Amino acid sequence: MKRILALLCTLTVAALVTAATQPVDSTISAVTVYTDRAVVTRTATVELTGGIAELVFANLPQALNERSLQVSGKGTAAALILDVSSKQTYVDFTPNARVKELEDQLRALGKQVRGLDDRGSGLQSQSTMLDRMEAALFAPPTKDVPRPDLTQFTNSLTYLTEQKARVTTERAALDEQREDLQNKTNTVQQQLNELRGAGGRGYKTVTVRVSAAQAGNLQVALSYAVPGATWSPSYDARVLSTERAVALGYFGLVRQNTGEDWKDVALTLSTARPGLGGAAPVLSVWNLDVFVARPAPVAYAERREMMAKSAAPAGVNMQSLTTNIALDEFDANSLKDAETATATIEAGATSASFKIATTASIPSDNSPQKVPITSIKLTASPEYLTVPKRQTTAFLTAKVYNNSEFPLLAGAMNVFLDGTFVATSTLRTVMAGEKFDLALGADEGISVKHKRVNKFTEDTGLTNSGKRITYEYLLTIQNNKKTAERVIVADQVPLSRNEKIVVKLLSPDAKEVKPTDEGTLKWSLDLKPAEKRELTVKFTVEYPNEVNVTGLE
Repeated sequence: MKRILALLCTLTVAALVTAATQPVDSTISAVTVYTDRAVVTRTATVELTGGIAELVFANLPQALNERSLQVSGKGTAAALILDVSSKQTYVDFTPNARVKELEDQLRALGKQVRGLDDRGSGLQSQSTMLDRMEAALFAPPTKDVPRPDLTQFTNSLTYLTEQKARVTTERAALDEQREDLQNKTNTVQQQLNELRGAGGRGYKTVTVRVSAAQAGNLQVALSYAVPGATWSPSYDARVLSTERAVALGYFGLVRQNTGEDWKDVALTLSTARPGLGGAAPVLSVWNLDVFVARPAPVAYAERREMMAKSAAPAGVNMQSLTTNIALDEFDANSLKDAETATATIEAGATSASFKIATTASIPSDNSPQKVPITSIKLTASPEYLTVPKRQTTAFLTAKVYNNSEFPLLAGAMNVFLDGTFVATSTLRTVMAGEKFDLALGADEGISVKHKRVNKFTEDTGLTNSGKRITYEYLLTIQNNKKTAERVIVADQVPLSRNEKIVVKLLSPDAKEVKPTDEGTLKWSLDLKPAEKRELTVKFTVEYPNEVNVTGLE
């Protein structure tokens, strides 16, 4: 009990001592990015002299979430963290250097626009004066103003023509300059609008009070959550047709406009979704009542529309870059393929985190940064699917098994066939150990043709009271690849929705290919290299003359 009282007295005396304010020069060392926010960790080493000190982290993002603040530390000072507080600070200048730079650019562009406007006003005055001079030149002579002689008239007319042409040329040049300045202004304004949401003219200051039992150093880490950051998965699927495999490159597209640039930070991408909350939603009572129309208040309607627009997902559109390196001066046998850095996966109970292998730098301008997560070589069972009636193209699909420990989240995918970019596709969410189908785009190595070879109409019945139309189509599939391939061919026959319309399938034989309930025909062809197969689809449609049939080709 005496020791406890002594400790309480010590803490009470320490609390009465005026705390020394100590600014902290911290750097961002680690960032964990979620789909709708980021947790930023700042680290710094401070020297404490003993007693109570206030460690001040200044110029932090204005949108910082105070409830997410976390502080930890270790060092020789045997410090005790007392509390953490934050406050909002507004200033008459722009603390974000990037925002200030864009504001300066916008002001400079505005001055140039005003200069062009002034020049345009001057040209307008000159044009008005020239019009008056031309009117005076062609005006009837008066007692005070006699008619000019031919030489004077010719010289004056030549001068007016030249000056009007000069004014017209300068006006056209001014219009081009205005358009160029307007494009630049719009671009800078768009960038400024994106960044102002993260900073504006304010920032937050976080103060950490610590009590040091003795003089020494303290390595302190401050973590906080900020909005304005997101990441989405992206894939490069490289089909190796000779190896019957798919090299799948797994990347994360990271964007952020939090108001802080992340330079050489330890980056982690998390699949957790903290925005959903920690518990499942609760059902409320489901009431039924008589509907009475009432006009919705304007303010509520506008607010609901704004909320709907803000919740709409923004599409992301990024083009892959390819770098070509001249290899003439190197020995091809000594070259090795560059490998992709692989992240470390940490699987939790409800999510997974990918620790990126190398440090990353993400500027606070919402530009996409593509960071590698992993590269997986998957054994694939390829097959082709073609619907010649709709498109005479064979599309490659592969049945793949995710033999990695990484969950593959739904995202956009670029498809390369033997090193050539062929298509863009999408990948659904695939967990580790799951089988899935990979859509790999069109392959011109399988030739597909579709041709209607016959359409014959004849009368039926003893009194020619009906019609019969015979359709015949020829489907030609040829394997131009050096390997045997499986091709699934799909076609169809029409379905009758009226008992007076009779459809009869003549070819193929029902024992060979049986139509589905939707009228779909499917062939599974195993084609050797250079092998060609011809498939015939032939059917008749019979109906009385008084029936007007829709849907016929």
